[in-house]
Amino acid sequence: MENIFTRIKQAVAADFHEILDKKEEKNPTVQLSQYIRQCEQQAKKIRELIEKQYQLKHDFTKEYHAAQAMADKRERQAKLAAEQGEAELAEQAQNEREQYQERADKIKAMMEKASTDLQELEKKYVQMKHKLKDLYVKKMEFAERENVAKAHRSMNEILKHKPEFEFATNKFNDLEGYIDRLERKVDADYRKMTLDAKLADLEKKSS
Repeated sequence: MENIFTRIKQAVAADFHEILDKKEEKNPTVQLSQYIRQCEQQAKKIRELIEKQYQLKHDFTKEYHAAQAMADKRERQAKLAAEQGEAELAEQAQNEREQYQERADKIKAMMEKASTDLQELEKKYVQMKHKLKDLYVKKMEFAERENVAKAHRSMNEILKHKPEFEFATNKFNDLEGYIDRLERKVDADYRKMTLDAKLADLEKKSS
């Protein structure tokens, strides 16, 4: 029996939360907040991709300099071998220089493309951050309008029941007057008691 009541209670609670969720879905501030959270998550992922692009550009640059350095080195060595009459060694060095230079040229093209892509990504990321900031401002605008609307609605509800409001106000004024009279009486009694005490003490000392 207890399990049945528990299930009923859980079902009622689930229905209640579902109603609340549906009610919040109609609230533009809530909808905008949800959209902003999604945009923030996407912005975080994009920032991670941009950081990865930075790393790729760094790796391309590192590999390009390494390949170009080896191409330049083999070129010097090929010239030196040719000058020393080492034709076969000079040919081998020249073949390797061509391979390193070809690799360096390919990597350089990749590096330049990575750099261009990175600039484009950063540009769009900045634009996206501005759009996100605009959404924050729009959310504040919605929240302010919603707050004012709720305040007006609450005040209208009170003003709509003006007789009851005036009755409550009069009762409050009566209560406030009663408290004022009571405070004055307490102050008077205190002063009287203090005066009586001082006079009694004076009489006691003089006797």
